[in-house]
Amino acid sequence: MTGDPILSVRDLRISIPTDEGRAQILDDVSVELPKGRIVGVVGESGCGKSTLIRAILGILPPQTVIESGEIHFKGRDLLRLPQHALTTEIRGRAIGFIPQDPYLALNPVFRVGKQLMEILRWHGLPGEEPPKRFDAAIRARYVAHLVDLLKAVQVPDPELALERYPHQFSGGQRQRVLIAAALACRPDVVLADEPTTALDVTTQLQVLKLLKDLASTFDVSMLFITHDFGVVAQLCDDVCVLYAGQSIEAGATRAVLDHGLHPYTRMLIGCHPDRAADISGIPGQVPSPLAPPPGCRFNPRCPHAMPACAAGRPPIAEVGEGHKVACLLHPAAAMEPAR
Repeated sequence: MTGDPILSVRDLRISIPTDEGRAQILDDVSVELPKGRIVGVVGESGCGKSTLIRAILGILPPQTVIESGEIHFKGRDLLRLPQHALTTEIRGRAIGFIPQDPYLALNPVFRVGKQLMEILRWHGLPGEEPPKRFDAAIRARYVAHLVDLLKAVQVPDPELALERYPHQFSGGQRQRVLIAAALACRPDVVLADEPTTALDVTTQLQVLKLLKDLASTFDVSMLFITHDFGVVAQLCDDVCVLYAGQSIEAGATRAVLDHGLHPYTRMLIGCHPDRAADISGIPGQVPSPLAPPPGCRFNPRCPHAMPACAAGRPPIAEVGEGHKVACLLHPAAAMEPAR
């Protein structure tokens, strides 16, 4: 990955106590988002992608334990900020969020315009403080801003759209409204949590193209969560691969797609219909965070596993310009003690 990161997650370890023991959700996860880039975080369900997003936004469940790590955004460690600062300065204002399901993310009993207006009433227009008094003149300015936003995300009849309820929009249009909500305050970073999963293929392609265009138009950096390497190939400049709560490979998207080094990365790419000669899937299952295997967590499913893979976990090591991997098949990856 190139450029100075505007958002950097370093060695993040997160666990949740349960009745059955401690669940290690994230285990030394590191991700960098350079300014002006779109970085994909890819992996199977249960690998910790959504927990990573919640940690950045500071909305983890109360019982969650952040064991170690840092999340730096523009020089500030988000894990050390009080909730008031996260609410008023970060969430929605400096860091936007596009949720996964457009059918659940909007309140069905309020008009779309009212829901978008609440974001501006809380945070203010881009570059302005929220108003102490909300009058007709401010409302008119906010409405004009929202109309421009809905035009930018290609919602038809934006003036009328503000007066409609969520059920009066298709799934693709609802997702565009949520993208507009994420961009309302012109954030520096947008976090997108699998925003195309609930959409049909045609609408998915339209939304991906729209996101790529908007990232350039609004000059935002984007962290895009997905399980689909096909989406990564279409949208992302760089990619970070997670497996069972661990970072295992990262680099430029084209380099990882064409020369993936970790066996899991290659097998995950091979599951995509456009790239697989024989779609056979990955044998086995993602291990439970309550009882992860020692060493490399992929070793029980890996066709190249060696005894050393269970003896210790290889750290992420650079094997090329900006290309990093955690695998003993590559000499640059030195051994870490098992835990």
